[in-house]
Amino acid sequence: MLLALAQWFAQDVRFFSVFNYITLRTVLAAMTALVISFMVGPAMIRKLTAYKIGQSVRTDGPQTHLVKAGTPTMGGALILTSVAVTTLLWGDLRNHYVWVALFTTLGFGVVGWVDDYRKVVHRNPKGLSAKAKMFWQSIIALLIGGYLWHAATLPAETEMIVPFMKLWVFPLGAVSFIALAYFVIVGTSNAVNLTDGLDGLAIMPTVMVSGALAIFSYVAGNAVFAKYLGIPYIPGAGELAVFCGGIAGAGLAFLWFNAYPAEVFMGDVGALALGAALGVVAMIVRQELVLFIMGGVFVVETLSVVIQVASFKMTGKRVFKMAPLHHHYELKGWKETQVVVRFWIITMLLVLLGLATLKLR
Repeated sequence: MLLALAQWFAQDVRFFSVFNYITLRTVLAAMTALVISFMVGPAMIRKLTAYKIGQSVRTDGPQTHLVKAGTPTMGGALILTSVAVTTLLWGDLRNHYVWVALFTTLGFGVVGWVDDYRKVVHRNPKGLSAKAKMFWQSIIALLIGGYLWHAATLPAETEMIVPFMKLWVFPLGAVSFIALAYFVIVGTSNAVNLTDGLDGLAIMPTVMVSGALAIFSYVAGNAVFAKYLGIPYIPGAGELAVFCGGIAGAGLAFLWFNAYPAEVFMGDVGALALGAALGVVAMIVRQELVLFIMGGVFVVETLSVVIQVASFKMTGKRVFKMAPLHHHYELKGWKETQVVVRFWIITMLLVLLGLATLKLR
């Protein structure tokens, strides 16, 4: 929106041409999302509190969490609003990847919103049933995977590359590409949701991974940089840097309210949407395996749940004191803030490792 306006003014005033630079608009997107979230956040928290939209807490978990009961949830709506407005303001709305990212994010956000609404407003502890939730997640992911396959114009847009291996490139057929898109988008969405169990635990890794994906998007959309670094050139993917910048800015602002002790929780509306956003960007820029590396905390948290459930069903014994993994460490004696900060540090190292794949090939 603002880009189109700037391009119109640039016909007469050369200064406005600077807004054509993706790097500038990415920074402006992050700052705009930050400002919107800071301005709207306090009022939204007051409204959620007034309507008694509070979080329920598991009684079988760490006893220190019982004091969190009633803390406003569904705060992820603030993040999604900031990201959507920011992307519409600073993104190139003629770019179909921008709309793919927004559709995926808001689609998963709606699924999460329905789940949260049933839990906290209708007082239904089950919320949206697991089958219904997976059904709608699957529909959205399969639609996106199918669209990306049919919209691809270059072989690079549907090839899988292996990190650190310059010559390991595997062409994907329609079925394998769509299946990969399904598992990446749905898997990342639910992985972030499982990780969102402590104050600030999920949002900061999301900010760091989205920042890294902004770099990958910019490089993938630049023919010169993509060729130099040996990664697939995806025309138009650079605009996703603006989208990722919006996520980073909105996420940092949300952390202001979500840091321990949290004033508001993200809820499924935020966690499912942000995970799907990371997944779809990774799919577009062909960095699914790098996302697996950078989002290692999300992966391990998910695996801990899978292992715990499988072990209990097969042997009747639990591998961890409690799953997801962050609760296991809490029950081992780590303070909540220790778990959160240590997981942040691990994510930072993994993100740096992921960025290293740009050159180490």
